[in-house]
Amino acid sequence: MKITLTGSLGNISKSLAKTLVQAGHQVTVISSSENKLAEIEKLGAIPAIGPVEDVAFLTNAFKGADAIYTMVPNNFGATNYRQYIGDIGKNYADAIQASGVKKVVNLSSIGAHIDGGTGPISGIHDVEQTYSKLNGIAIKHLRPAFFYTNFNENIEMIKHLGFIGSNYPADTRMVLVHPNDIAEVAAQELQQDFTGTSIRYISSDERTAGEVASALGKAIGQPDLKWVEFTDEQALQGMQQAGLPTEIANNYVEMGTATKSGILWEDYDLNKPAAFGKTKLEDFAKTFAEKFNR
Repeated sequence: MKITLTGSLGNISKSLAKTLVQAGHQVTVISSSENKLAEIEKLGAIPAIGPVEDVAFLTNAFKGADAIYTMVPNNFGATNYRQYIGDIGKNYADAIQASGVKKVVNLSSIGAHIDGGTGPISGIHDVEQTYSKLNGIAIKHLRPAFFYTNFNENIEMIKHLGFIGSNYPADTRMVLVHPNDIAEVAAQELQQDFTGTSIRYISSDERTAGEVASALGKAIGQPDLKWVEFTDEQALQGMQQAGLPTEIANNYVEMGTATKSGILWEDYDLNKPAAFGKTKLEDFAKTFAEKFNR
């Protein structure tokens, strides 16, 4: 098969590209960075270097593919993050229609059934809605849970403040997933037939925020590590002090509020995957400790 991937060599796309190349497929990887060209070629994939803002470039990169994988890359320079995500989704949809691609696996998110009030997930909801207008194309929306790897952003907090936390309490339920488990599911879907538009949830584990703190603490030799709940204002200020632009920080505060309320998990609970992914919290904690101790 000829398969085109967006997402450059990120946490999911790099692993996905490796899997598909090893399975014998012709894989094209889209990246906006010329610096990724050699690394993409080293994987055995074909680089397509250009911006996802350019529909003509995307159309050419998608053309001839038996299937494509789409995901919206981060852009912390966006002045309206929801609009940015939605606009890239429209670019993908236009390129899909123009290129003649008939099968799409799209990286969505848990909580994407909700229109607004969920931070960056609101934009991903908009992408799903845009794709719903495409005719005659098989679309599989993958809705993964909260990425374990997001906790890597808390390493400096733990080192300097001695705790981990966010704007939700320690007893908050968290549905978690590892990018490698997402890549495995994406590879399955890209290589099999499906019709119509459907949704597949992906999760690796379910814990509370307090249990996350405990597992990470044990792995780094701080078994008494606590999860601390911040106010929205404290969370916003902390992210701004860490260098996040206000627009992005506000989105993450909003996502934290949605996490606290539990609304992100409502549709997931009605459509749970048949099995968890391979990577449990304690497995991730080991790699977290490696990063922490560097």
